[in-house]
Amino acid sequence: MTMLEFLLGALAGSAVGFTLGLVGGGGSILAVPLMVYLVGVQDPHVAIGTSALAVAANALIGLTGHARKRNVKWRCAAVFATAGVVGAWFGAMLGKAMDGQRLLVMFALLMLVVAGLMFRSRGREGDPAVVLNRGNAPRLLGSGAATGLLSGFFGIGGGFLVVPGLIASTGMPILFAVGSSLVAVTAFGLTTALSYASSGLVAWPLAAVFIGGGAVGSLFGTRLATRLADRKGALNTVLAALIVVVALYMLYRTATELGWL
Repeated sequence: MTMLEFLLGALAGSAVGFTLGLVGGGGSILAVPLMVYLVGVQDPHVAIGTSALAVAANALIGLTGHARKRNVKWRCAAVFATAGVVGAWFGAMLGKAMDGQRLLVMFALLMLVVAGLMFRSRGREGDPAVVLNRGNAPRLLGSGAATGLLSGFFGIGGGFLVVPGLIASTGMPILFAVGSSLVAVTAFGLTTALSYASSGLVAWPLAAVFIGGGAVGSLFGTRLATRLADRKGALNTVLAALIVVVALYMLYRTATELGWL
């Protein structure tokens, strides 16, 4: 890697880490396009495997900050993540078997769906005393498995699905859902990264600098999350607009390379 690639990798990691710490979801979906179009990773599969590892590490850093603030519902998060790990492993196997450029097209389309979900999201009061019970456990297992499958297939943390999934399954407040989502994001990312690493599809030096940049960004994002919890709707709107722009750019680039334009 050149010095420029190292610097761009650290910058990209900082951006992803910051958004992960701030909103818990949506930031990780920017990791793959940043790897491909900013840092210059040629193989989409390597970009997915490397970003999965980096996002997992950055999410873990963000999780420690939320845990210190007691924003994590550990039992609910553990059930969600356990089911999701199984889905993520199978999803990663499917993703590696698909042509890289076509996978990027599907990734960009997913980004547009994510942006739509984020535009629609609204803050909720929720019940801060919610606990794992027989009523919400099946919902947590089902939504966890489905989210994990998508996470593994696209090499993303899946926090944009985990947060609303946790809220819908348990009724917990948005701040607890953000903190708890990072348990699943970490687990899904590690599962996907292990699958890709076993196939030699992880760029370890790039992952290291991406993680380093993400550590700095995540600390700032986590500090702001508590202060700006009541403004999450506005934050989601800004991030969703950015995701739309990146997705449209990805569609244009990949369509050109595939000869569709």
